[in-house]
Amino acid sequence: MIFGGIDAGSRAIKALLVEDDGLEVIASGAADQGVDQEALARDLFGKLLADNGLRPEDVRGVVATGCGRNGIGFADTTITEITCHACGVRRLVPEAMTVVEIGGQDSKLLRLDADGNVRDFAMNDRCAAGTGRFLEEVAERFGVSLAALGEMAQNSRKPAVISSMCVVFAETEIIGLLSAGAAPEDIVAGVQTSIATRVAAMAGRNLADPVIFTGGVALVSGMDGALAAVLKRPVRIAPRPQMTGALGAAVLAAQQPRE
Repeated sequence: MIFGGIDAGSRAIKALLVEDDGLEVIASGAADQGVDQEALARDLFGKLLADNGLRPEDVRGVVATGCGRNGIGFADTTITEITCHACGVRRLVPEAMTVVEIGGQDSKLLRLDADGNVRDFAMNDRCAAGTGRFLEEVAERFGVSLAALGEMAQNSRKPAVISSMCVVFAETEIIGLLSAGAAPEDIVAGVQTSIATRVAAMAGRNLADPVIFTGGVALVSGMDGALAAVLKRPVRIAPRPQMTGALGAAVLAAQQPRE
């Protein structure tokens, strides 16, 4: 039997298929978010099926998650991204106890219990300064890709201090740093530290190891090191971090009661 997960995030839609025998991933893909996310999700899901010789009727259940989950009409049910990311990360890293997820428009810190259930969580969905959107705006200002940002940060000799708590004021601060002669590499490294610091502020005390980093921002090189430095503990990147929400949704789809 085949089950599907759709993660309708703020910046991208991710889809994933698992096979019931062991819940192994058989297909996955992503598409940029847009105005008609229902159509985008249908097209992406349909392509995954067609590429693997499957028909819609071969799929026994679909769970949608992410901030746009309620707009995915062909899903059988919806489950919050908190639960889905926890499930997806635990599927990939069974020993995970803390999950840091940074996406395009929000960031989350999840504390798990010994069984992988979410014991507690904190979420920042009100300020872009702690999310991937801040990195996107910095990349646009320097005219480089997100991947190139990571390479720039690695060449920093003295990371700049970005103290503003609001991304709008932080942009003004960056302009001032450039005018003062700060190297772009140092500014990028400072931005990474700034994002990590905002995530750490949600962590409080007594984080349980291991800490697993997931979400699209985990693909930007150097962000794991910035988090590790601020949290003062090792941080591991989840395998295929952009897909953990969709994976959790697909696994949970297989666990839904059937008639």
